Amino acid sequence: MFPTLSEAEIKRMHRFGTVRHFRNGERLFEAGRTTFGMLVILTGRVAISRYDGLGNTSLIIEHGAGQFCGEVGQLSDRPSLVNGDAVGDVEVLVIPSESLRALVVAEAELGERLVRALILRRVGLIEAPSGGPVLVGAPGHPRLHNLQTWLQSNGHPYSVLDPKSDAQARALCEHYQPQPEDMPLVVCPDGSVKMNPTNVELGRCLGMLPELSSDKVWDVIVVGAGPAGLATAVYAASEGLSVLALETRAFGGQAAASARIENYLGFPTGISGGALAGRAYVQSQKFGVEIAIPAPAGRLICDTYPLQVEMCGSLTRLQAKTVVLSCGARYRRPSLANLKQFEGRGVYYWASPIEAKLCKTEEVILVGGGNSAGQAAVFLSGHASKVHMLVRGPSLAATMSSYLIERIQATPNIVLHTHSEIVALEGDDELGLQQVRVRCGRDDSETDYDVCRVFLFIGADPNTGWLSDCGVDVDPKGFIRTGFDVTKAQCKANFSKGVYPADLPSRAALETSVPGVFAIGDVRANSTKRVAAAVGEGAAVVSQIHAFLANLPPAL
Repeated sequence: MFPTLSEAEIKRMHRFGTVRHFRNGERLFEAGRTTFGMLVILTGRVAISRYDGLGNTSLIIEHGAGQFCGEVGQLSDRPSLVNGDAVGDVEVLVIPSESLRALVVAEAELGERLVRALILRRVGLIEAPSGGPVLVGAPGHPRLHNLQTWLQSNGHPYSVLDPKSDAQARALCEHYQPQPEDMPLVVCPDGSVKMNPTNVELGRCLGMLPELSSDKVWDVIVVGAGPAGLATAVYAASEGLSVLALETRAFGGQAAASARIENYLGFPTGISGGALAGRAYVQSQKFGVEIAIPAPAGRLICDTYPLQVEMCGSLTRLQAKTVVLSCGARYRRPSLANLKQFEGRGVYYWASPIEAKLCKTEEVILVGGGNSAGQAAVFLSGHASKVHMLVRGPSLAATMSSYLIERIQATPNIVLHTHSEIVALEGDDELGLQQVRVRCGRDDSETDYDVCRVFLFIGADPNTGWLSDCGVDVDPKGFIRTGFDVTKAQCKANFSKGVYPADLPSRAALETSVPGVFAIGDVRANSTKRVAAAVGEGAAVVSQIHAFLANLPPAL
């Protein structure tokens, strides 16, 4: 985490930066305000301290000559998460973010050491008791839970204070006098306070959502930063294309919520979805991909060129020569009248350590029979006293990998209920979910379970509604047709007009009905719904993008 560089290594780094001097006590960078890339200390010492916006500070470490300041956010020019102050007179080599990315690519062995240290430092900040934004609210508040999971999913440190037990949190509430709908409060690293902020507002305060110019024309805009989208971003950027990735919630998509992926090539002991996504995210930053989170796309405009992506909730239109749709799917919700009332207050669509902590020693219900449901059930079984697993079919065999079925059967506190479904949720706004009614389809009997946590893993629907204005062809289920599937659909529709395959324009295997627009991953019709397949498509589409760009008229 804190390596000391040799004189020879520092000498090679000089061409990437400039030398600056700071006096004793002078602040080199400030949490929430300063973007600085990386600082290599040539002489003197720099004290690194946590700072949380409420004025709380604590020393992490003092860097000496040959060491460097920075963490993984500096690869993409994000604001600092810590303060850095000169201890004595200091001379440093300042390497801006763009030059830092060039350094880790050009100096492969040194770059590996640097990136590893930057990643470990971010992990250390996440595990620390302070740093990043401060969330102020009562435990169990649904919006507080949503902000926690959003920050955790994006690998960002934060801390939580309860006004009932913490004096600083109580004083903050007394000062701002928030109404119930204003909670939770969020103190940003720069000291600004936001009342019940949206994810977009929080993303801007943390520098995760940069200001994007409508004038710039990107080579590739990737919509969705799941495994497929991140693969496209990494391969395209590593081959010199300018890439912008837009993600609605968190990098890694639904795959990032998987507790353990055990059939992904190259990981014999398995890897969590979050860890796999985190590595891909850092890799994309290394190659200079601009990632905006949360940045939901609202409309794709195809009647002009360059193509345009209009951002949801604003008039901002981003321009691109090509657009890759890896927008995945939205969590499917059962038809329960009061489901929304309990979302975040007992009903969850993923199983992270945050939810696991909430259900410790409790009985829980998990609905679903796919691999994601199986992984979540095994994960939760290590925290909950009992996991009731509900499936509508007669068994798991048709929908789940055999290794997961065997593991579920070998876990004594997972109870499988076949032919079963939830028919009612009971509770209130104050206490949240309190009881669940389950119907068994074999005899139509109903059973009430006194559980407070329900996990829904019942699949997802394609996220393609926002494409209607562009005319991207989709199948009856809403999945995007590409390649030959587009040609076949067009032939079927126009057969009576005498249009045959030879008369239709040729298109690449992953290209949609709109030239320059490609679709990959789960949102693509007839795709294999596996992480490895999504990554493969994300890599394969880059060569098709190159071919499309090569055939553009010179004026474009």
